[in-house]
Amino acid sequence: MGDFILGIDEAGKGPVIGPMVVAGCLIDSATEKEFKKIGIKDSKELTPKRREFLANIIREKAETFEIVIIQPKEIDDSLNSGTNLNHLESAKIAEIINKINKGYKKIKIVIDCPSVGIAKWADELKMKIENLSNLEITCEHKADKNHVAVSAASILAKSIREKEMDALREKYGSEIGSGYTSDPATIHFLELHADNPNNSSIFRKTWETWKKASEKLTQRKLI
Repeated sequence: MGDFILGIDEAGKGPVIGPMVVAGCLIDSATEKEFKKIGIKDSKELTPKRREFLANIIREKAETFEIVIIQPKEIDDSLNSGTNLNHLESAKIAEIINKINKGYKKIKIVIDCPSVGIAKWADELKMKIENLSNLEITCEHKADKNHVAVSAASILAKSIREKEMDALREKYGSEIGSGYTSDPATIHFLELHADNPNNSSIFRKTWETWKKASEKLTQRKLI
């Protein structure tokens, strides 16, 4: 068995509706070659059907994997307390590394870096990791395109994010759309329901998009 590679990526950082998901996928060099052959690549380049097909293979063939789901309330609480999203993500990534890094001689970790300042963010991350002695950590932009282990993590993260969104669509109706602010359906849903207490837990209320929609609804009620 070859060296182990742990790829880490997230899905759902930008949406105004639904959770952000961080995934870590640990594979050895033989599995890395196999994943390359079957076309595992950045989840954004795959159709939903293909992504789900590959996600099942990844779950079956990976040495291990970890998923962390960060719900809107945790994101809002974090931002309201002065912790930005990149800091929150580094804490969750450290959590994944600490869970997986048990009993392996050496792991090469590759992370799709969420921050413009790679070196500073990497230093912050390392402070949250319990045992660095057997780890080689690389943080880079576009790692999900350039490293198969990170591509696999991006597929797992996106797969879980979509399952979470499917559950929300079942509960609140398909009108919520994708949850992204670029989606007209999501914006329309927001403009109608931003201040509905029954839907409260699905929104990221620290997002400007939600604030504006909520303000408009409040003004409408005052007229």
